[in-house]
Amino acid sequence: MTAKSLPNNPKHEDIVKSNSQQLNLPIRQEELIYSFLVEIVNEWKPEDVLREFKRLFIDCLDSSSWNNIPAINIINCVNNEYEFRNTLKRCCYILVNNWASKRKYKYIQELINLFTKYSPQAATNNCEQLDIYKNWLKKFINSHDYEKLKLFACKYEVKNQDHWINRYTSYLLVAQSFDINNPTEQQEAARILSQQMKDKYKFELAMYIARSQSAASCTTRYRNPSILGDNVLRLIKMIVVKKGKFSYENLANIFIKQTQNQTLKLFKESIVKYLFFSLQSQELVEMLQQHLTDNLSSWKVEQDEEIINKNLLLRSCNRVIDCLTTENSQAPSPLFVLLLSQGHPLTLVIILLKIILICKNARSHLEIRIANLISYYENYSEEDCKWVINFIEIFNIIFAIYAENIEYNLIKMSEDEQTGNFQSNFEAYRVFSQLREDTQTR
Repeated sequence: MTAKSLPNNPKHEDIVKSNSQQLNLPIRQEELIYSFLVEIVNEWKPEDVLREFKRLFIDCLDSSSWNNIPAINIINCVNNEYEFRNTLKRCCYILVNNWASKRKYKYIQELINLFTKYSPQAATNNCEQLDIYKNWLKKFINSHDYEKLKLFACKYEVKNQDHWINRYTSYLLVAQSFDINNPTEQQEAARILSQQMKDKYKFELAMYIARSQSAASCTTRYRNPSILGDNVLRLIKMIVVKKGKFSYENLANIFIKQTQNQTLKLFKESIVKYLFFSLQSQELVEMLQQHLTDNLSSWKVEQDEEIINKNLLLRSCNRVIDCLTTENSQAPSPLFVLLLSQGHPLTLVIILLKIILICKNARSHLEIRIANLISYYENYSEEDCKWVINFIEIFNIIFAIYAENIEYNLIKMSEDEQTGNFQSNFEAYRVFSQLREDTQTR
């Protein structure tokens, strides 16, 4: 390992001083740590970086020369635990981002293990600062911030599937990536890993479908990424068969054109009709329409006469998403409970899909709301929330078909079969997938 170390390396301090003077800002001790970590993670072996990180933030707790360790100096500079925790988080994500970009995934797990294995020794110094540091570090290890950090290891280790939410980590990462309270390094790491997980799911689903329909292929080569078993193929065929004049894409395009010059008040009425068009259960439709109409009519009444634009479209769609998922970012909304408790997860997913087809920019908001629901049900057993899990599984599949860059098509393989109802000729059809260019909507 190179003989560099933070306490005796003025180069980092010179860089930070130069930058701070240009911006007329005071120099912060935390910036010296960040600069140092950025340099060594790019120059040193990961094993050496881990040792240095451990020396800086953990070994100093039980070191006889603790007062010479720069991490202790950070405590003297930050004003409270909140600032300390943010500093520690940012340092962790500097390493996570770098190793993830270089596919050195096992070191992310080893970084997390440094905290998992930490066991403070009995106090040997009567030092208030040291006691404060130990307490803050202990609270960090038991915090939601540390739980979020552990999400970055779940893709690269043999997963512990004891808890059902491990299957839906990508949504929790989306929520992290849009949380402005997180360090920028954490947001970026969450965004990248979430997208990697989505891409992996899309690929595995497409490969599973292709292999499961080929007698000559080994069906075990690609795993089924959902937990719906063979029902995945039937569900996909049921969804893909709805093509042509009344496909969801065509209905979305028609809606966009028809509402271009509407006022917000008229748009509120139009979107309710659009979302529930062609749903089968009339009694259910009337109940849903009334609830959503009442909610939207009292929302943004001061802007009712404004012409709908991209901003109002996005805000309106986000509002509808809240009504259908969670209105307070925590507990499920009445409509969410109503639809799922009565056995209509597919109906809810289709309604949410129709929203995204008219406003792609609402996708992130929707996924954050899914993350909120997952967090709400986190303490429930898999048995107690099967209906929620079923909804998420269907959501994953439908959005992989319609809202991603893979196009699925249904083709009848035998023309000898008599023309009849699709359900009766289910086995006569095959699903094919291909990459497509992502089209932009309003």
